Amino acid sequence: MADTTIEWTDATWNPVAGCTILTAGCTNCYAMRMAARLESMGTEKYQGLTRKSGGRAKWTGKIYLDRKSLGVPATWSKPRRVFVNSMSDLFHTNVPAEFIAEVWRVMADTPRHTYQILTKRPDRMLEILPRLPKLPNVWLGTSVEDHRVLGRIDEIRRVPAVVRFVSFEPLIGSVRDADLTDVHWAIVGGESGPKARPMHVDWVDEIEAMCRRSGAAFFFKQWGGVQKKRAGRTYRERVWDELPELRM
Repeated sequence: MADTTIEWTDATWNPVAGCTILTAGCTNCYAMRMAARLESMGTEKYQGLTRKSGGRAKWTGKIYLDRKSLGVPATWSKPRRVFVNSMSDLFHTNVPAEFIAEVWRVMADTPRHTYQILTKRPDRMLEILPRLPKLPNVWLGTSVEDHRVLGRIDEIRRVPAVVRFVSFEPLIGSVRDADLTDVHWAIVGGESGPKARPMHVDWVDEIEAMCRRSGAAFFFKQWGGVQKKRAGRTYRERVWDELPELRM
């Protein structure tokens, strides 16, 4: 629960911690490294969430529900864009639907904030959303790293939301066959940190062209790499910070 350097949001809020490796985009997840660091610092919330494997931190699959954090957004008087669960996935199968409903109530009670929820499990999102109200301050998105998980876009397209978005990060392969119809925002970013896999410029070109055809806003987050600051976030000699228009 803090201000963040993530370019497309203002703050992170983590009522859930812990996750499970699901697909190739999870292999070098920054949250696994961060969770291991927080555990070594003695932070209770992150105890037992990762294990060492091959010299790296990996999720154990354990999930921590942090009910104490549910009151945090109400303490923020200034409106913020809030990334929900940067250290987990709200729609992980081990997060009870009842807890997700509690998170929804917090977001409904703090309409001054805009909440951005990103999942790799849009199928479960579709299962649970019929029990929850469509909130005007909640954007719903899914992560897509390459062509093997393009089906997630079809699922997020069915989600009732004022803004639907796709995060192509870490982009580790071409997604030229993606369809961004009824998707309002696309975020593109390369993988960063140790053992980061490269992102090719033509993969970015494909997504930018899709956005122009579909009308989706295009946000270029970073090239990534082992030294992401040096690589920067300039694409075609400019910074792309497009945001979606609200659709009620």
